[in-house]
Amino acid sequence: MPCLPKHDLKIKVGCVIMLMRNLNQIMGLCNGTRMIIKKCLPNSIICEVLTGSQVSTIHIIPRIEMVPTDTNWPFEFKRVQFPVQLCFAMTINKSQGQSLNKVGLYLPRFVFTHGQLYVAVSRVTSPFGLHILIYSESGGSTNVTANVVFEEVFYNFPANRNT
Repeated sequence: MPCLPKHDLKIKVGCVIMLMRNLNQIMGLCNGTRMIIKKCLPNSIICEVLTGSQVSTIHIIPRIEMVPTDTNWPFEFKRVQFPVQLCFAMTINKSQGQSLNKVGLYLPRFVFTHGQLYVAVSRVTSPFGLHILIYSESGGSTNVTANVVFEEVFYNFPANRNT
């Protein structure tokens, strides 16, 4: 069902989760907030915020009623569940400065900024821990991607460098 997280949520203490709905923006509980689970209760989850302005604050995430907005069904579908999902990935920008044993890159389109491909590939400590999935324009997988380089950085170099 679109707009709804999976109905079977398997979590435990120590899992990193991401909030899927804005619950309280003033308290930092916004869509995309990453949190770590401190305690699981039947109708709520106690979490510590990992990102944003409210880092290290503890919050209680309740089960809420969710209704999909774009559905073709002739009736209203409601489900009461936690507005979270497991959070397994990080962006290239967030990975800067980290050293990881295993890195999986998912590139559905070209890396859009100069240096991001290098940052992403250089996070892994061994070439055997690097796995890359690149999609081509036709929709299949490929082994080629563009590394965006701004040619303006080369404009001030002399044409003949014999030094």
